[in-house]
Amino acid sequence: MEKTLTLSLVMLFLTLHLGLPEVRGRTEDPHADVNVKKRPPHASEAKSGRCSYTFIVPQQKLKGALCVSTAQETATANRSEVASLRVELARQQEHLETLRAQLEREGSQAMEVRALRTESNSLNTRITQLYAQLLHEVIDKKDQVLEQKRVESLLLNATTQALQVSSNFRELEKKYGALTSMITSQNQFIARLEKQCQCRNTTLASPVTPEPERLRSQEHHNISSEASATSNDVQRDQSGPPSQEDKLIGKATVPTITTASTPTDHPFISFPITKTPGPWRDCQHAMDSGETISGIYLLRPQGANRLLQAWCDQTRAQGGWTVIQRRQDGSVNFFRTWEQYKQGFGNLDGEYWLGLEHLYWLTKQIHYKLRVALEDWQGRQVYAEYDSFYIEPESDWYRLRLGEYQGNAGDSLSWHNNKAFTTLDRDKDGFSGNCAHFQKGGWWYHMCAHSNLNGVWYRGGHYRSRYQDGVYWAEFHGGSYSLKRVAMMIKPA
Repeated sequence: MEKTLTLSLVMLFLTLHLGLPEVRGRTEDPHADVNVKKRPPHASEAKSGRCSYTFIVPQQKLKGALCVSTAQETATANRSEVASLRVELARQQEHLETLRAQLEREGSQAMEVRALRTESNSLNTRITQLYAQLLHEVIDKKDQVLEQKRVESLLLNATTQALQVSSNFRELEKKYGALTSMITSQNQFIARLEKQCQCRNTTLASPVTPEPERLRSQEHHNISSEASATSNDVQRDQSGPPSQEDKLIGKATVPTITTASTPTDHPFISFPITKTPGPWRDCQHAMDSGETISGIYLLRPQGANRLLQAWCDQTRAQGGWTVIQRRQDGSVNFFRTWEQYKQGFGNLDGEYWLGLEHLYWLTKQIHYKLRVALEDWQGRQVYAEYDSFYIEPESDWYRLRLGEYQGNAGDSLSWHNNKAFTTLDRDKDGFSGNCAHFQKGGWWYHMCAHSNLNGVWYRGGHYRSRYQDGVYWAEFHGGSYSLKRVAMMIKPA
């Protein structure tokens, strides 16, 4: 017990003298009983006159190492470290902000790069499309150049053919002049025959048979059929197969004329059995004389030193109608010149045009009315009548004069009233171009037409053409419908 106490005191003393001077005069445990005893002074202490104390503390068990309190130094060290850490933290934050700003810039640049890449892809696609389009256009231009060369060659061929047709037309004009002179001589011969027939009528008591007169009238015809047969076939049937006659005409380069008595494209197939040979002023005069059968009659207008033949319709609308125009099968071409429309052409028992000069002398006799008979491809028949009809002489271009309209076909001719006649070679219409060129026939054109009965005869009614050139009556089926049958006829009002 004493040894243990003594060891404790020695350790305490060493501790106090080595590192803990502030412990002196204090006890570590305030509850411990401290017994202070005065030792007898040593010789040295006695000599120096110092007092000494001995502290006796209870024994303690030491657990772990003994620590020296260095709070002030630790606080100073911690403050410097904290300051340096704050400086480092600020620097790291600045660096982080710099990196964040750089990241934002790089992000925007990356987005721009993506946008540029997308735009580049779209541009590449567009360039590919443009290249394909350019290649297609280059190929088309090459094709167009080839097509242009082909069209130029066709144009050269057409020009050559046109020149050949022009030369053929001049030759035909010469032949037509020869035929005209031949017909004039035949007219004179017929006039002499008429005088002889009149002499026979005065000397013979029995009635004169009309057969010789009929034969002579067959030799004479006021219509130039040879010219119509050798003219161009613009107005042949445009939708049906060519007739046998067309094939024969197409094979023959120059028509052979054996005699001067070939008056029409087709031979006359019906003649009226007349009581007297005529001639008559018009078909009404023939009917008043007892001729009630429709057919071809010999007429001589009053005041005109000319004979002509015409078809007399003695059955329609009380009869007495002189037919001046008729279309029914497209067998005759109505795309003719001025001279042909003046003298007349066609077949009296089929399609024909009486002639403007003959029509002028007929309508000059007395007051006439006009009847236009129309029939469509469904068999419907209508008519248009005008209570007054005549034309002016050639010096006024055979100008049309019409009266009031009545009928059930509609009025498609009054628009042409007071208009001059126009053909391909005589342009007298009010249009800047030539209406006869577009309408393919002669007519009293205005600008251009509400009716054109001398146009192209198309089979089937409705037709397709670049121009409105059919046989039409605008108030009856319109201008794009080509009628099946039409006829123009006059009689005294």
